[in-house]
Amino acid sequence: MIHVTPFERLGAFKNGWLDAHHHFSFSSYYDPERMGFGPLRVWNDDRIAAGTGFDMHGHRDMEIITYVRRGAITHTDHLKNVGRTEAGDVQVMSAGSGIMHAEHNQEPEATELFQIWIEPARRGITPAWAARSFPKDGRAGRLLPLASGRLTEDGVLPIHQDATLFGASMAAGKGLEVAIEPGRIVYLVPSAGSIVVNGIAVPNRAGVAVTDERRLTISGADAYDLVLADLPGGR
Repeated sequence: MIHVTPFERLGAFKNGWLDAHHHFSFSSYYDPERMGFGPLRVWNDDRIAAGTGFDMHGHRDMEIITYVRRGAITHTDHLKNVGRTEAGDVQVMSAGSGIMHAEHNQEPEATELFQIWIEPARRGITPAWAARSFPKDGRAGRLLPLASGRLTEDGVLPIHQDATLFGASMAAGKGLEVAIEPGRIVYLVPSAGSIVVNGIAVPNRAGVAVTDERRLTISGADAYDLVLADLPGGR
């Protein structure tokens, strides 16, 4: 089964500096039918104005992955980690037993990013933060693992869940074949461009929930970027 939620139907929040769209219930947006997808609890599509951001605040027991689509985000936390993550790159924060952090757009233009929260397999782990550059040519024509708790390839950012976040950058007319293991589910979002998944049209920045499928055929008439989460099912 493939269920598509267009960008215009996502939950929304907007104030003077943040324009956010929520794939699942989050903060003031509540939909009992959209409380998460397997261990995937949050997928926020955020636009953060220049010179603004999220001031210091805390989290516990969550794997928080930030995929920057445009601009850059600067991270600081109480563990003295500091880092700037640019467009196309990824940072992972394992909140674990508790972490205080801030995320600010220190750039002269708006920053656009996906904020993805995955529930960990174990609670109370030691909190940590890491980031890595993923050049676009490394994702060209294929799904590249960005963060994972099941793949141990060099450069893949670790998370504490049996899940993998992939990114791909595809040329016009090029496609992907994605095999899905039994018992697994997939959530994907075209971060740039529109795509077709198993014959179903998916507009830019829509959310696609995939259950009970063994293979996906993904294509696009124009160039497109894709972010895909492979997740354990059964929840």
